[in-house]
Formats: sequence, C-alpha cells, structure tokens
Amino acid sequence: MDVLRRRVLILAACAAALLAAPAAAEGDRSITVASTTSTEQSGLFGHLLPRFTARTGIAVKVVALGTGQALDVGRRGDADVVFVHDRAAEESFVREGFATGRQDVMYNDFVVIGPRDDPARARGADVLEALRRIAAARAPFVSRGDRSGTHGAELRSWAEAGLDLAAIRGEWYREIGQGMGPALNTASATNAYLLADRGTWLSFKNRGELAILVEGDRRLFNPYGVMLVNPARHPHVKARDGQAFVDWLVSPEGQGAVSEYRIGGEQLFFPSAGAAGRS
Repeated sequence: MDVLRRRVLILAACAAALLAAPAAAEGDRSITVASTTSTEQSGLFGHLLPRFTARTGIAVKVVALGTGQALDVGRRGDADVVFVHDRAAEESFVREGFATGRQDVMYNDFVVIGPRDDPARARGADVLEALRRIAAARAPFVSRGDRSGTHGAELRSWAEAGLDLAAIRGEWYREIGQGMGPALNTASATNAYLLADRGTWLSFKNRGELAILVEGDRRLFNPYGVMLVNPARHPHVKARDGQAFVDWLVSPEGQGAVSEYRIGGEQLFFPSAGAAGRS
C-alpha cells in the first residue's frame, strides 16, 4: 500500500504541475522593442523600462540598432514595437503596412562635436556652413555609416550644404558602420568632428579634447516616434502587450518619466506625445 500510495502522490503532483504550466506561461509576459543605440546608450531605457514593467508586469527586451536596421527588424516581424528617430522612414514604414500607426514620443537634438581647438573653424556656424568648413579643411570627420537616424541626418545635411560626398570624400572622412558610442570613441581617439545626438553625448565620458561646436540650429531637431508592428502582417506579434508599451510611453506617466531623465542635472529628452497625433 505504501508503494501504491507513493505512486498516486507522484502522479497527482505531476498532474498539478501540468495544470499549472499554462498559467505560468501566460503570466510570463514580455515584448521585444527594436530601437536605436541613442535610446540605449544615453541610459534612457535603463530609466524607463523598470517603471513600465513595474506598472504592467510586462518585461521588455531591447534590440538596439541604427534606425534603418531597427525598421528592418520590424519588417521581418522580429519585434513587437519599433521606437526610432527618422520621421520620413517611419512614415514610409506605416504606409507600407508594417505598422498600425506612428505616435510622437519625444525629441532632442543633434550637435556637431569636434576638437576644442577647432581647426576647421566650425564653432558657432550653422550646421551646413560647419560641414562646408570641415570639408574645405579636410579635417577628420567620423560618420556612423550604419543607416541610423543620426547617419541619415548627417547625409541630409551634407546634401543640403551642397556637398557631394561621393566626389569630395577621402581619408579625412571615415565611416565606421557602428553606433553612436563607438563613433564618439573613434572621434575622441582621432580628434575628429562628427554629428551626435545630444543625449548620448551627455552620457559619454571619454570626451578627450572634444566639445560641442554647433548647436541650436533648427535643422538639428531630432524627433522620436513609436510604432506597433502590424499584427495583420505578422500574426505572432504580441499586439496587446506591445500596444500597452506604446500607450504607456505616450501617457502622462510615460511622458513624465521621459521628462525626468537627466544626466548631471541636464534634461536629455523632451516629451512630445500628442504634438502631431497619429500618422
């Protein structure tokens, strides 16, 4: 009887575990967000995500890439949400049916960084004139070269400055194909110029002789948008939990968390939800 009783107890325990397993799996909620290196390397996600998870119980895995690559992750359905900063590319992503819509979340700005002694005399110029002076001096310039929002803004600025990179580039212009942190490290090591987002610059410690030389130009405005990957295109997308993340980011609580994030007392990002509504 003792043997039989033990077998019954073991079978009962196994049955209870099997019954409990679906409930445990259902309670294990998580989403994947494809985003930019600037949101991660600036420390913003480290500030935002614990608050979102505490509020909702939903864990967030971030895949931090350049904006173009992050959008590609969304196109493949390998993320539930895309949170990036290239408005034209984001609007195309929505028009192509890869997202259900786009919402403004926040903005910061780009700055032109360079050596304090400024051999190209870029300091104080607008961004287009600064690039003209850098090219004329053939002063070292580091480009992310990674299809990121920052890289896209840099390329647009060269074009708006009337400069054909294909014709003028040489050893002075170095593409590294990496994120903002490595680009800043490369510029610091080589005393080079580059275009950076202010948030990553403020969190960057290895500045060497680099300083902000150009800022405040309206062309340097840098908006960020968030999009739920379209579950009609990719049925496995976690639409409910992904939408919960989108909704939290644009809610008063999420916008307050964006506004509160500071480094050295300086605000890195400025909330903008509702500024333009849905695309």
